[in-house]
Amino acid sequence: MSGMRRSVLVSLLGVAALLAPAACSDRSGTAVSEQSAPATVSAADTTGTDATTSASRPYTETEEQVTGSTGRVRYDVTIPQIEGGDPAVTAEFNESMHAALQDQIDGSGTDSFTLSSEDHSVAHIGEHVISGLLVTSWNADPPGAHPTPIVATVVVNADTAAPITLGDLFPDLPAGLQKLSDESARLLPETIAGPDFERSGIEPTEANFANWLATPNGMEIHFNDYQVGPHAIGLVTITVPWDALADVIDPDLAPVVSS
Repeated sequence: MSGMRRSVLVSLLGVAALLAPAACSDRSGTAVSEQSAPATVSAADTTGTDATTSASRPYTETEEQVTGSTGRVRYDVTIPQIEGGDPAVTAEFNESMHAALQDQIDGSGTDSFTLSSEDHSVAHIGEHVISGLLVTSWNADPPGAHPTPIVATVVVNADTAAPITLGDLFPDLPAGLQKLSDESARLLPETIAGPDFERSGIEPTEANFANWLATPNGMEIHFNDYQVGPHAIGLVTITVPWDALADVIDPDLAPVVSS
C-alpha cells in the first residue's frame, strides 16, 4: 500500500506540474517574466524628456541669409541666429532679429534703396541674457555718394524669453536716460568722436540709446552713423560700466544683464 500511495502522489504532482503553465497561459496570454518585460514611456514623458534635453544643450551662434525684394527695396543680408538652449528663448531671439531687419527694410520715405550685410554677431551669450548685433549697409538705388550703415540690436532675457527694453532696464526711464547721457558725455571724448562730438546725439531720449547690448563689462551703446560725429569717423561705440548705472537700473535685472 505504501508503494502505491507514493506512485499516486508522484502522478498527481506530475499532473499539477503540467496544468500550471496552462493556468498561467489562460490568465495572461503569453507568459513573460517581470525582469524581461519592456518598459513603456507615455507620450507626455517623451515630450518632457525631449524638452529637457533641448533646453540642456548650450546656445550656439549661427546665421541666416535673407534675400528678396519689395519692389522698392532689394536686400541681401546675413542676420545672426542661435540654436540649442531653451526653445522659447531661441525663438524669441531669432524672431526679434528678423523683425529688426524687417524694420530696416520697411524704412521710411518712398525712395528706392538696397540693403546689404556689413556686420552681424551674437555679441554675447551669458547665463541669463543673449545679445545680438546687426549692421546693414543702406545705399540709394541708383547708388548715391556712399552707403550708410544702419544699426540694430536685440537683447533677450534668457530666464523669461522676453526682450529687455530701456523701459524694462530703467524703472524711472527719464532718470536712466539722463544717466546714459551723462556717461556718454564722459566717455565719448576718449573715442574717435573726440571732445567735439555731436551733443544732440546723446540727449536723454530713447531714440539716442535704442541700440545697446548687454555684456559682462557693461551696457555697450552703439551710435548710428552721423549720431555723434561725421560719417568719416565711422560708427562709434562706448561701454557704460554697470556700476555706473547701479542707482537707476532695475535691481532684479542687474544680475541678468551683467551675466
